[in-house]
Amino acid sequence: MATHKRHTKKPSGCLTRLTSCTSTRALMGFYRLFLFTCLMIIPYTPLKASPTMSGFGAQQWTLHNGMDVVVIPNKRSPVIAHMVWYKIGAADEPDGKSGIAHFFEHLMFKGTKNLEPGEFSKIVARNGGRDNAFTSQDYTAYFQTIPKNMLDTVMKMEAERMHQLILTDDTVYPERDVILEERKQRVDNDPTSILDEAVDAALYPNHPYSDPIIGWEHEIQRLTTDDALAFYRQHYQPHNAILVISGDTSIEEVKTLAEKHYGAVPSVKKTPSPAIRPRSVSPPQRTEQRISLKDPRVMQEKWQRLWKMPSMNLDSERLPEEVYDLLAEVLGGGSTSFLYTRLVREQKHAVAVSAYFSHALDYDHFSIVAIPAANVSLDTLEDAISQALDDFLTTPLDTQQVKRIKNAYLAQTLFDRDSLMGPAMIMGHALVLGHTIDDVETYPRKVSNVTEKELMRAAQSLFSGEHKALTAWLEKEDKPPNTP
Repeated sequence: MATHKRHTKKPSGCLTRLTSCTSTRALMGFYRLFLFTCLMIIPYTPLKASPTMSGFGAQQWTLHNGMDVVVIPNKRSPVIAHMVWYKIGAADEPDGKSGIAHFFEHLMFKGTKNLEPGEFSKIVARNGGRDNAFTSQDYTAYFQTIPKNMLDTVMKMEAERMHQLILTDDTVYPERDVILEERKQRVDNDPTSILDEAVDAALYPNHPYSDPIIGWEHEIQRLTTDDALAFYRQHYQPHNAILVISGDTSIEEVKTLAEKHYGAVPSVKKTPSPAIRPRSVSPPQRTEQRISLKDPRVMQEKWQRLWKMPSMNLDSERLPEEVYDLLAEVLGGGSTSFLYTRLVREQKHAVAVSAYFSHALDYDHFSIVAIPAANVSLDTLEDAISQALDDFLTTPLDTQQVKRIKNAYLAQTLFDRDSLMGPAMIMGHALVLGHTIDDVETYPRKVSNVTEKELMRAAQSLFSGEHKALTAWLEKEDKPPNTP
């Protein structure tokens, strides 16, 4: 169970209407960036995991209508992070209706019986808070950061839009136009996003992860008010949601308010929805694949290689997540990592290189991304990376480097515990993907127990084993002479 995720593209769409087209890779990229910072500033000193250090102190229970509630008390400041995570994402959309999960995230900011469109956000802002939302392949989440005295009001409003949202053609179709324009600006006019869509389509054959979160344009154009209402009635139910609250509150206060507001929302069934959902299976990748895009709009060329594997939800026999997380840090987790040292500092073939391990409900993937230095071709860069990976497999690991990275992971738990949004994000993300509170609490200890032998087994399985890679090139195409 990791606290960071798929890639460096920022969440898009609904944060101030700018963060909703999140891919799961995007959401936890924030935590990865934060961890990189920790790796840079924390010197190596022995640091042992302890219950008080690794724990969030979270408590969980289930309301009578099936809604899960998690509370993480933190009395450092009189503020609260309030999040509702729905177990519904882009990978759960009906055939032919791609984009409806993200589209509906926008529609949740329309009016209810007692709230005018946009009034929810205005009330939060007037009281010094912030609200927003994001959509991934596996979930949709809505959150507010608020003064502690706003908790009752926010719970009431969030519970109301869970079951009393009012949608009409007058509100749905203008918002559909907004989504279409968002797609045009963020995808169709962005070569990086165009390549990302092609990568996902190739990496996940016969699986809904191959469809973009924002949706295909021709399918977005056909989404109707009836589609939105059907999606709402089926998925926006208490049994399909997890409430996570972090900050200056108590278990007793949250129990009272959650029962008062969320407990009053009727549910079509009382049993929480299972994390594992009925989705098609993506076959193993048996051949190496290559995708390239040349475009005159490319400002920065990029090289990327990805290896797909079933998540532990689908394959409990594979090496656990923490092994691949740690391998990503050793290979490309900062300026002292193996690939950065080799490609950027020594050979000067790249100006940046990173590795990361993405976690999702059905399929994880390991990825390496590099930006070539000036006057270095992608061919040259790829040869250098391939040689570096071959050398990694035959080079003994730097034991002190591995210890230092483990140390940074443990130190990160201290930062996460003391932040406001960190615990709510980490806990909600883990639970909605089928993990448990205990998985979150013990994750640092699991990282500290990863052996160098396990790291090399993971590297062998990726770079010379059963997992075949997909390589993607983003290249700048020079305009022909006399081209406008």
